[in-house]
Amino acid sequence: MAESRLDTVYNATSPGELSRAYDEWADSYDSDMAEVGYRHPAVALALVTRHLPTGSAPVLDAGAGTGLIGELLGILGYPVVDALDASPGMLEIARGKHAYRELHHGFLGEPLPFEDGRYAAAVSTGVFTAGHVGVEGLPELFRVVRPDGLIVLTVKVTVWESGFADYLSRCEAGDVVRRLEVTPSYASMPTGSETSPCVGVVFSPTGRASRP
Repeated sequence: MAESRLDTVYNATSPGELSRAYDEWADSYDSDMAEVGYRHPAVALALVTRHLPTGSAPVLDAGAGTGLIGELLGILGYPVVDALDASPGMLEIARGKHAYRELHHGFLGEPLPFEDGRYAAAVSTGVFTAGHVGVEGLPELFRVVRPDGLIVLTVKVTVWESGFADYLSRCEAGDVVRRLEVTPSYASMPTGSETSPCVGVVFSPTGRASRP
């Protein structure tokens, strides 16, 4: 079941189509992803705990989906987490987990409803992938995370190699961000048919306003 749902979301041609596809998937998303051994949350949470002091707050779960990350951030010692997602249906599932201070409907790649430097960190898993978001989603994350805060992403390698890595390199050269870590590639769903590798990426915005 997860494979057919993934085909639908990867092939979405507009934000509205993507949002509707996730709305239709919301009720079975957690169980479907458990079946395919979904690794993004574990990778992202390991990176957060490696680089972000316990107790840092607030944290933005950017592309929160059903709240898989938010639940675990609280357990790991990050007490204030806000959710942002393109799917109202997914956000309703997340709401029921009582893991978030606030839940916001919105799209990465569009202006976010947060003031500059609001967050100590932002975490985004499964968003920078086929049919979803590319580098256009980064500038607003740079803006809403405070200088010397943390941004943790999972990025499909095909996206990483199609301009994403080059964009981050230009940001580093312009002193817009500091890159802290890029993981080896890994399969995000090892027991499913989706075999395209991904990487985990960690960087810190400097607070400079310029963008490449």
